[in-house]
Amino acid sequence: MLALVDCNSFYASCEQVFRPDLRGRPVVVLSNNDGCIVAANRQAKALNFPPFSPYFKVEGLLRHHNVAVFSSNYELYGDLSQRVMDTLREYSPDMEVYSIDEAFIGLEGFSGDLAAYGRQMRRRVWRDVRIPVSVGIATSKTLAKIANHLAKQQRDLQGCCAIYTERERIDALKQFPCDGVWGIGHRLSGRLRDQGVMSAWDLARQQPTLMRKQFGVTMERTIRELNGEACIGLDQQPQPKQQIFSTKTFGERIFELPALQEAVSNYASKAMEKLRAQDSLVSTALVFIQTSRFDENSYSRSQIVQLSHPTNDTRRLVALLRNAVADMFMVGLPYSKAGVGLIEIISARHQQLSLISDQQSAKSLQLMGVVDAINEKMPRSVFLACNGTHKAWGMKRERLSPAYTTRWEDLPRVK
Repeated sequence: MLALVDCNSFYASCEQVFRPDLRGRPVVVLSNNDGCIVAANRQAKALNFPPFSPYFKVEGLLRHHNVAVFSSNYELYGDLSQRVMDTLREYSPDMEVYSIDEAFIGLEGFSGDLAAYGRQMRRRVWRDVRIPVSVGIATSKTLAKIANHLAKQQRDLQGCCAIYTERERIDALKQFPCDGVWGIGHRLSGRLRDQGVMSAWDLARQQPTLMRKQFGVTMERTIRELNGEACIGLDQQPQPKQQIFSTKTFGERIFELPALQEAVSNYASKAMEKLRAQDSLVSTALVFIQTSRFDENSYSRSQIVQLSHPTNDTRRLVALLRNAVADMFMVGLPYSKAGVGLIEIISARHQQLSLISDQQSAKSLQLMGVVDAINEKMPRSVFLACNGTHKAWGMKRERLSPAYTTRWEDLPRVK
């Protein structure tokens, strides 16, 4: 058996942790540059606006219903996510952090009432972090996903749904739509509907080997999982990423080369932090700049940058990327987006050294380690001067809440 613990409306719930005055009130969170609604709590969803609605289209509706609107506060969300995961680790030695707001927890060998155990986890997370979660328990990940959805929808389950018996499994699958099954997307569900597969129960009754011939091995695995067979194990040590990208749309258009280089330097720095976190090196990178595709004379250029040897030194990559941006820059254009990708990554522990070419020096490796150690304790306190401090091009976040848990000046004050 395993459990899926999923935070309810996570971004919106994070905004309510230090704002008890918002509890019971509709709350929404906007995407980068305050463009679209990416999260909404239960009260806000009851207003029935389409998912990912552009903010300007529903602004009047939200104002009419006194909806609290926030810009994305990734610093706050990341820290509260870590606190939730740290709390859940106390309940099982086997745990897979699936996303910022979801974790699978292994329950093999646990005896007793697992549904009660799930509710205990739920109460503990609420007590310690003040984030509401739902718990789904079953014999496979796909079934646990369905159980979790039912736990959110059915109030009488008290936030935890456990699928133990065959009768419980069949009842759950019959009330669950096929397009809601984990791994079944909109396009795939359309093909299944053409074959009369409407519910998760219809899908579970299909012959796995025949469906594999039509839809591939993933479909066979999904069907077996719906029938209670665990085909997807817990991934407690996720594999290092083969590529790392850092891209964003600017809060306002950039016309000058120095500002564009500054933005690219910031994106490269973030990508290299992630690279070092997984103990890897990069030998090939990509950088691109572009104007809006809606501009009359839109412009987009990219360039592959080859490093002389694999490295995790931010300084070396940034210097090369700034030169590449200068080569691609066209005077007078309003640039709206840029990005950096680390596209050829190797392990720092298992690299093929050369007798004739250079390699990263021990001093460089040590320096990057010190920078990361300092920034882990005091985020963004050490950075390259070329990253700038003003960042007029930065994301538009006009409704940003305080970083209550990661910035001294934003600590909540008790009066």
